Amino acid sequence: MGYIEDLRNIVGNQPLILVGVAVAVINETGEFLLQKRRDGLWGVPGGFIELGESTEEAGRREVLEETGIEVGKLDLVGVFSGKHHYVKLPNGDEFYPVTIAYVSKEIKGGNLKADGKETIEAKFFEANELPEELNPFIKNLIKQYSLSFTR
Repeated sequence: MGYIEDLRNIVGNQPLILVGVAVAVINETGEFLLQKRRDGLWGVPGGFIELGESTEEAGRREVLEETGIEVGKLDLVGVFSGKHHYVKLPNGDEFYPVTIAYVSKEIKGGNLKADGKETIEAKFFEANELPEELNPFIKNLIKQYSLSFTR
């Protein structure tokens, strides 16, 4: 069992503050790596950090686990938190995420493939050709990132 599961055994469904990462990976042609999750929404790789893990380590681990791609340098985009990010899962678990968002333009290796667990499809997309079923939070991040680097 992982850290979050251990916590849930103690506190049940009560709201928690959980720290996670999201990583926008951009290839050499400027396309964004997106993953289609089991809920049908596309987003960027990411997840919660484990005990003793840095956010950078968690970001690299999540990208590799979910998409098969190994990334190098991560640049901080921002930290996102607050009551408007509140999540209540179908099983009743509640949490307020603190998400550290990174971007990486350094693909070091690996083979693009969905893990079949969290990711059912992984693909690179042009910034102006993003899928309709894109997580609204991620769509906004990509727009912000694209605007800040085209000025």
